[in-house]
Formats: sequence, C-alpha cells, structure tokens
Amino acid sequence: MDALSTKSQMEMARNVHDLGSINSMREAIASGDEKVLEEAAHQFEAIFVQMMLKSMRKAQDALADEDSPFNSQQVKFYRDMHDQQLATDLSSGGGLGLADLIIKQLGQKDENYVPGSVIRSDGNLASLNRAREHAVTQATNNVMESSSKGSSSAYKAAMFDSPEQFIETLRPHAEKAAATLGVDPKAIISQAAVETGWGQYVIHDGSGKATNNLFGIKANHHWQGKQAVVDTIEFDAGVPSRQKAAFRAYDSIGEALDDYVKFLSSQPRYQNAVASGEDAARYAESLQQAGYATDPAYAEKIMSVYHSDRMQGMMP
Repeated sequence: MDALSTKSQMEMARNVHDLGSINSMREAIASGDEKVLEEAAHQFEAIFVQMMLKSMRKAQDALADEDSPFNSQQVKFYRDMHDQQLATDLSSGGGLGLADLIIKQLGQKDENYVPGSVIRSDGNLASLNRAREHAVTQATNNVMESSSKGSSSAYKAAMFDSPEQFIETLRPHAEKAAATLGVDPKAIISQAAVETGWGQYVIHDGSGKATNNLFGIKANHHWQGKQAVVDTIEFDAGVPSRQKAAFRAYDSIGEALDDYVKFLSSQPRYQNAVASGEDAARYAESLQQAGYATDPAYAEKIMSVYHSDRMQGMMP
C-alpha cells in the first residue's frame, strides 16, 4: 500500500474524535510522520477525558431529581457540548500526560504491522491507563476551582435558575430587538440559548459580575466599553481549538440586546441575515454563512432550540 500523503494523514488525525477513524489513523502513523502522531495522540487523549467526564455526569444524573429543569434533555445537550469543549481544554497545553504515553507506545516501530489491520479495544478507553482516572478527576476539579467567583480571571457560570426563567427574562428584550430588526424573536432567543447553554455559561468578570453578553459578541477595536477576557473554543476547518478572546460586557440585558441590534444592523455582512429575519431557518443559516460563529453546526443548533418543545411551549 502506498504511503499516505501528509495532507491525508493530517485529515485523519483531525477526525480522531470519530472512533471509526482510529484504524485509518494507525496507518498514517505507520508512515513515520511524527507530527501526525503527536496531533493524533493529543486528540485521542481528549476522547479519553471526554469519556471520563461522561461517566462522572452519569453518576450525577443518577442522584438528580427527575423533575428538576436541569435534568432535561435540552440542558443535557448543552452540558455535553460544554463537556466536549472542556475535554479539549484539559488535553491541550501539555495535557494530562496520557498523550505522551500514547506517543511513546505508538511511536515504536512494529515490524509485524500490516496496513489495514485493526486496533482492538475493550470499549473502555480508561483501560489504556486506569491510573489516569484520578489525574483526570483532579484536573477537572482544578478547572472548576479556577472558575469560582473568587478567581481574578473571567469565567463562565450560570446566570439563570432554569431555561424557563431564561426565556421569560429575555422575551421582552428579544421582542423589542426583533421589532427593530424585523426578525423572529424566537430566533433571537434560540441563538442566545446556543451561545450560553440556556444561560448556564454566561461570561462573568473577575469580580463575579455577569457581563450579560448573551450572544458571544467579541470586543473588537471598535468597542470602547467594558470587556472580559475568557477562554473560548474556535473552529478552524472544523477542528476545535482553545483561544483567549475579549468579549463585550454590559450593565444590563437590555443594553446587551440593544448592542446586538446595532452589531447586526451596522455591518454589511449581516444584511442578508437581517433581510431574511422573518424566516428563522434562513436567518440562522445566513448568520453562519456571514461568519457570526466558526462552529460548522451553528445554524443547526439554533434551529434545534427553535423547534424544541420548551421553546414552542413558551413562545408559540
């Protein structure tokens, strides 16, 4: 079998979050490209961390009140999105050490390796190194502690008690903004829900005050107001990476919605989105095409919230 091109190898490594790509990735690694091996190992470590977080969440769900609004499928959906980002964060910047072990193991030449052979697993990535479970748990606790209100850095935390409170609080402001833009107010609230996980991951400044930034609007060079710098996940060619970015801070939700209107209406690239605002699907798609967010599934996520039972029940 001919050696795979470097470009193909890199694509395989980036797709490591799909467990079905691991065998193809093994073939790429066999070619001896150290960069592919390193990238693949770190992303494989991210899978391991994510599985650990998932196990922890299951234990938490078993003790949760079934009637709690925070135990709903919608909240779990956004919580899982957050955990996936957290897994990427924990495995970057040096990682937990598991990637180094993978590099050391897979970097060894195997004279008996045959391209196309299958890497077997018992289905539990923790079996690769069970001693890492404690390290992952400790690292997770450290991240949570660094996000406490006593931290001097900006962080994300809950601003609302429930998704229902989130909708009710935003509704009058969203309706006002929608009337100005000519946009479906449900689409505006749905976008805010995607950006903040129903208000559970709103940026707070170092003093613990909420920034009221519900739409992920960054503080560019045109912004003269308050701001907060926080870690964020950006996608490059579909691959997530952690970056630090400055986001706008507002004194109230009303101020945040007013700036949202100004932000969209003042920039030519969002003209198509505003023009199609009465059609929520076209509005969401146009925002994504204009580059509002780097997430390749941004419009799909907005419409998933838009058509959710909770949104339909509170805003028919």
